[in-house]
Amino acid sequence: MKRARVVHEGLTHDAVERDGQLLLGDGRLLPFDAVTWLPPISPTAQPRTILALGLNYADHAKELAFKAPEEPLVFLKGENALTGHRRFTRRPEGVQFMHYECELTVVIGTTARHVKRDHAYDFVAGYTVANDYAVRDYLENWYRPNLRVKNRDGATPLGPWLVDARDVPDPMALALQTTVNGKVTQSGNTRDMIFDVPFLIEYFSSFMTLHPGDLILTGTPDGVVDCRRGDVVVTEIESLGALVNTIE
Repeated sequence: MKRARVVHEGLTHDAVERDGQLLLGDGRLLPFDAVTWLPPISPTAQPRTILALGLNYADHAKELAFKAPEEPLVFLKGENALTGHRRFTRRPEGVQFMHYECELTVVIGTTARHVKRDHAYDFVAGYTVANDYAVRDYLENWYRPNLRVKNRDGATPLGPWLVDARDVPDPMALALQTTVNGKVTQSGNTRDMIFDVPFLIEYFSSFMTLHPGDLILTGTPDGVVDCRRGDVVVTEIESLGALVNTIE
């Protein structure tokens, strides 16, 4: 099932996809453009922790002229960094290089502590798409993204859907693609991750508790390009949907 959170007529609604439209909890069917999209996060399972991976695809590490990491490179994000489908993300004045990052995002469904990789998927509620924009001008160094790079308000679109885990039989075999103004600029597959989803859940839960609603953004493949004001960026993952964002 594809779930969403939207605003319509001033009220927030949970919705599901039904025949190319949104079915609200009150039974109304609405077209996608009749609502304001929010990140698909349940109000009863807000993320306590948002974890994001850097250089989790060998080709992306090579693209940036760095050796692939031997241990996950991880940073934290705040919830204010998230925004929804069809929303706007600001490119700061004077910036020379700001790029998208199409990322499979894991949504934790059950409290996880000391989970073994063979049982990791039992703790996943579902998956969604993130576009984790980065402003390279602000980077302190490639191995330590600072707050202005990755934690700016509204700099991480998420959505449009939360797709139930049972509807994604193999999250480690999903095609990823990004287009900028309709031109394909990035293509990849989740099978090429250095640290896969079961590894990450085992790794994180070995030293911290993962709670329902927590997010793990799993990194991006190569093919990132500079995005300018007015660019329409679509980050799409097979089975999960296409997340649209415009730079302002």
